[in-house]
Amino acid sequence: MSFRLSQRDKDIIAFINQFRAVDRDSLVDIFFKQLKPPVNACNSVMVRLYRLGLIERTQQYSPTVYLPVDAKIKKNSQKILHFLSILDVYKQMCTYSTPKQVIVEDKPTGRKGGIEPDLFCIFKGSPFWIEIQRNQYSEQKMQTKINLYEEFFFSDEWQALHWQPQDRSAIFPSVMLITPVRYAVNSDHIRIIQVASIHELMEKYKSSAKSQKEARTKTAHSSGEIRINLT
Repeated sequence: MSFRLSQRDKDIIAFINQFRAVDRDSLVDIFFKQLKPPVNACNSVMVRLYRLGLIERTQQYSPTVYLPVDAKIKKNSQKILHFLSILDVYKQMCTYSTPKQVIVEDKPTGRKGGIEPDLFCIFKGSPFWIEIQRNQYSEQKMQTKINLYEEFFFSDEWQALHWQPQDRSAIFPSVMLITPVRYAVNSDHIRIIQVASIHELMEKYKSSAKSQKEARTKTAHSSGEIRINLT
């Protein structure tokens, strides 16, 4: 069969391959928002790509969820919800700044038993390994997960990862736990952030930035010195 794909067609296929499971409404937001009516335009394109055998789909969900053609996921698998939650985090980030170097289900150690974050990306200039916890786990299990990150930190292997900056020192990513539950986990070596959503992260960032700005402007003179009021 002879057919020509537009650049948008190719981008959609690549996006589905990257995120493994993508719902129709997300495709509308990312690729068709500027068209009228966007839902009809999206449906038309996705039906064509499906009939060409370039994507798979499952109608077990509403709206339809699209999968790669070589997906090893059953069409009624709970794993689909897992991938959709990763996609949702990515979309939340995009409302603030498009993440770079996005890797779904990153395996930076390259071996079984190492860390396996749900998502790696560089967001607003900072690298993050993101763990999305849809279910509640024990404190011990979560601390074990953090301990694996510490082991990787001490291995120094992370300094050679392909996304590391070439012109300055390597950076170990912050570990972000996206969870409605706060876990009593800790580390003396890596930065751990616990938030319920990216929106909460950005609210904290804005509050922190505002506090720092206010602290810089609140000055007092004492013995000829300038002091910053941090209270």
